[in-house]
Amino acid sequence: MTEPDVLCVGHASYDITMAVEHHPGPDEKISARAMTCGGGGPAANATVAVARLGGRSAFAGFLSSDAFGQSHLDELQAESVDTRLVVRGDAASPVSTILAKPDSARTVVNHKQDTPWLTPDHVDLSELKPKAILFDGHEPLISLPLAEQAKQKNIPLILDAGSAHRGSRELVPLMDYLVASKKFALDFTGENNPHAALEKLANIAPNAVITLGEDGLIWAQGETRGELAAFDVPVVDSTGAGDAFHGAFALGIAQDMIWDRLLRFASAAAALCCTRLGARNGIPSLSDVDALLSEQ
Repeated sequence: MTEPDVLCVGHASYDITMAVEHHPGPDEKISARAMTCGGGGPAANATVAVARLGGRSAFAGFLSSDAFGQSHLDELQAESVDTRLVVRGDAASPVSTILAKPDSARTVVNHKQDTPWLTPDHVDLSELKPKAILFDGHEPLISLPLAEQAKQKNIPLILDAGSAHRGSRELVPLMDYLVASKKFALDFTGENNPHAALEKLANIAPNAVITLGEDGLIWAQGETRGELAAFDVPVVDSTGAGDAFHGAFALGIAQDMIWDRLLRFASAAAALCCTRLGARNGIPSLSDVDALLSEQ
């Protein structure tokens, strides 16, 4: 079996996304004008992003044996994702209900219940050698041992730091590339503005990026600093944009993209994800990304 460009480690869920005209009030019943269902979760979405963007991807995480989990596994395999490190079990699948509003705001309700964390004996990196590994921090018990194994093999490590929970906090010092949301950056550093937070993150990670949604991103490499504006696209649903960014970013690392090209590539993937309803549904193809990059 061909080795993957990117191994994505972390969370898989099942998403039910509805487009609504406004947020429902107390006791209000409203009708959705559109709906899409499919697999979700930061690492799982990033895995699909890598595949759609022309890379070889693998996913390490838990998928339930219930109907949601089986459907998600079928989706991953249909995208040619390597699923040999997927662990199955009887615990219920995490399910998210997402309401997407016309102003691009969204509301997410997640039900996770008793989905277990995987333990180190579940995943052994000796089975494969990816060119890069992306962590979302949601599988802390396997992520640290895998990161340490990967360090010994000189495999680049990327963290999707969406929120400052146990798994993401513990992984930060081991990462070669720290790609943080504004929320994570401020919470983790205790600063009140992204530029000050970036300075602190740059003292920990050799490469740090803070994504700012419609305001683009800022970055630090050693002593060099920079920023990139977001692509101007019609926004339908921002769910999954960060996942698309991280998948594209990790693939760019695996392919040794130059820094400026890498950031534009990942930003274009994230922007295009916002133009369709649903995270998984919105993840773009390589031809779509190339077309947007050639336009702007």
